[in-house]
Amino acid sequence: MRTKTIKKNKINVVTLGCSKNVYDSEVLMGQLKANGKNVVHEDINDDGNIVVINTCGFIGKAKEESIDTILHYAKRKEAGEVDKVFVSGCLSERYKPDLEAEIPNVDQYFGTHDLPNLLKVLEADYKHELIGERLTTTPKHYAYLKIAEGCDRPCSFCAIPLMRGKHVSTPIEDLVTEATKLAEKGIKEIMLIAQDLTYYGLDIYKKRALAELLEALVKVDGIEWIRMHYAFPTGFPMDVLEVMKREPKVCNYLDIPLQHINTELLKSMKRGTTHEKTTALIHKFREAVPEMAIRTTLIVGYPGETEEMFQELKDWVEEMRFERLGAFEYSHEENTGAYVLEDDVPAEVKFKRVNEIMEVQSQISWELNQQKVGKTFKCLFDRKDGEYFYGRTESDSPDVDNDVLVDAREHYIKIGEFIDVEIYEAGDYDLYGTPVKKQEKPQPLHQKVKK
Repeated sequence: MRTKTIKKNKINVVTLGCSKNVYDSEVLMGQLKANGKNVVHEDINDDGNIVVINTCGFIGKAKEESIDTILHYAKRKEAGEVDKVFVSGCLSERYKPDLEAEIPNVDQYFGTHDLPNLLKVLEADYKHELIGERLTTTPKHYAYLKIAEGCDRPCSFCAIPLMRGKHVSTPIEDLVTEATKLAEKGIKEIMLIAQDLTYYGLDIYKKRALAELLEALVKVDGIEWIRMHYAFPTGFPMDVLEVMKREPKVCNYLDIPLQHINTELLKSMKRGTTHEKTTALIHKFREAVPEMAIRTTLIVGYPGETEEMFQELKDWVEEMRFERLGAFEYSHEENTGAYVLEDDVPAEVKFKRVNEIMEVQSQISWELNQQKVGKTFKCLFDRKDGEYFYGRTESDSPDVDNDVLVDAREHYIKIGEFIDVEIYEAGDYDLYGTPVKKQEKPQPLHQKVKK
C-alpha cells in the first residue's frame, strides 16, 4: 500500500506533435509558473509527480505515439511512481469518450480549448492579463508565435478542424506585445505559425492582414528574423511578397504545403486549385522574390492516386526544384471528407512512392547546395553536437531544414549568435563552413601616433 506523497507537487508537461502544440504547452507552463507552481517541460529525470500530456491526433503514427505515451504514464501511476496524469490536446479533443473508456486510469481528459479547466484541476487560476507570457521550451534565441487558431478550410484529408475548431485570428496588437516580450528575453528569431497563415485577419479585420502583421512585427527591437510557416496556396495575399522583399527582418522563406499537383486529386482533396494555378503561383513567388526558399509538403497514396498521377507529381517535383520538401504517406482519418473513399493504395506502394519523391528531392537539394560553395551566409547557431556547431541560414527553419556545420575543434561559436560563414563543402542536406572574421576598421593615423 503506497503512502501519500508529502513532497511538493512538481508538474511535468510532455509535448507531442507539431509546433502549435509546443506553443500551447508554453502558454500552459507560463500560466502555471505565474500561479507559483513548480513546472518543468519533459523533465529528463522524469520525476514530476503530476504529468500533463499534450497530445497529437493528426495522423495514424502521431495518434499511436500519443496513446503509447498515455499508457506509459498510466502504468507509472499504477506503480505509484506518479500521483496524477492529465491528458490534453488534439487526441483528447477528438477521442475523449474512447480514451476515457479504454484508459480510465488517467485522472482527466481535456480538449484543445480547455486551458482554464485544466488549470483549475491543477489548482491554478487562468490569468487573462498574461498576454505573451509563456515559458519557452525552444532554445533561448528563437520561438514560435501562433498568430491564429483553428481552420476554415475543407481539405478532405485533414482532421484539424475537428480538433481545433474554426479559424480565430489573434489581434495584431496582442502579437506585437508577445513578440516584444520574447525579444526582451533574448529571442532573435520568431516563426509565425497557424493552421493557415493565408487566412489571417479575415475574421477580425474582414481582409487578409498578414502583410500588415509583418509590418508591425518588423518594428520590434531585438527581433532579427521573422519566418512564415503553413501558408495555404489558395487566396495567398501577394502583398506579403512586397513586405518580404522590402524588409530585411522578414526571411526570404515560405512554408506552403501544396499536397499534390494532379488536378483531379486536388479537386477530391478540396484544395480549391489546379495543376496550372499552383505552378503559376510558384512562378509568381520566384519572380517577386528570386532569393526565396520555398518549403512544401506532399501527400502520396491519397485514395485514387494512380501510377500516372504519381508520375505527374514526381515529374513536377523535378521541374519545380523546391529548395525544401517533405513527403508523407496518406493517413485514412475517420470523420474527414476522404474517409468515405476507399483507401485503395497499398501501404507498401505508399512507402515506395514517398521514397521515390525524397530521392528526387535529395538530388535537387544536393545540386542547389553545390551552388552555395564558396559563398558567405549569415547563420544563426542553435547548438553544439559532438564535434560541430550547428547553425542555419535564412533559408532554413529549425528541425526540418538544412544545417550549417562548423568544426568545433577549430572554431568557437556562441550559441544564439549570428555569424557570417563561408561554405567550403556541401552534401544533400548539410553545408560545411568556416566563420568569416570581420575586418576591424583601421584606426585613423592621428590616433596611432603617440603624443
